[in-house]
Amino acid sequence: MKSFEKLLSENKAWAREKKAHDPEFFAQLAKTQKPEFLWIGCSDSRVPAEIIVNAQPGEMFIHRNIANQMISTDFNCLSVLQYAVTVLKVKHIIVCGHYGCGGIKAALGRQSSQLVLTNKWLMHIKDVYRLNRAEIDALPTEEARVNRLVELNIQEQVQTLAHTSIIQQAWHEENRPTLHGWVYGLDDGLLKPLVTLYPDTEIDPIFKYDYHEADMALPAMKFVSSRR
Repeated sequence: MKSFEKLLSENKAWAREKKAHDPEFFAQLAKTQKPEFLWIGCSDSRVPAEIIVNAQPGEMFIHRNIANQMISTDFNCLSVLQYAVTVLKVKHIIVCGHYGCGGIKAALGRQSSQLVLTNKWLMHIKDVYRLNRAEIDALPTEEARVNRLVELNIQEQVQTLAHTSIIQQAWHEENRPTLHGWVYGLDDGLLKPLVTLYPDTEIDPIFKYDYHEADMALPAMKFVSSRR
């Protein structure tokens, strides 16, 4: 059996097991999705979001990319964020990175001549390193430096979330969602909370959103949501 055929076989076995345990499982799941969480994680194959928190299908809305970044010009991630917050009404957003992240390791080195697009993606992490260079360079080992940048990157992505109009408008109007930054240990399978931002968190005034403009844009946003 080829590797991709094994996946199809395992899918059939999983579906049979689910239906045997709960005959209405897929019928109920197909009706709607009401996840409480948006998970923004790393694409690393060793960090499967649902599995490490023992979540069931339908419990989490998930977006993954290299080194779990929330980049303010990434329309893919922003579209996921807007749908999760505006339509699905998630209560929590979790940015989850992991120790030993390959993207973070790459960001600490020189740019690769063979990975031009990846270089551009990692540039944001290089900025996090540049702003924290003294602290990171003072650490005794490469592993320690990588893992500290992993933590700092997670915290930076949570801050970037708070700087978006999507989050600030939801905080202002609905007092949600709460933002979390977690890091996952590959060697022990445990999650470690690093930072939590509640809807009443005070952010730097330079990043604050103009609520008058938000109110003007709101009817258009509601119109889009109603068509989903």
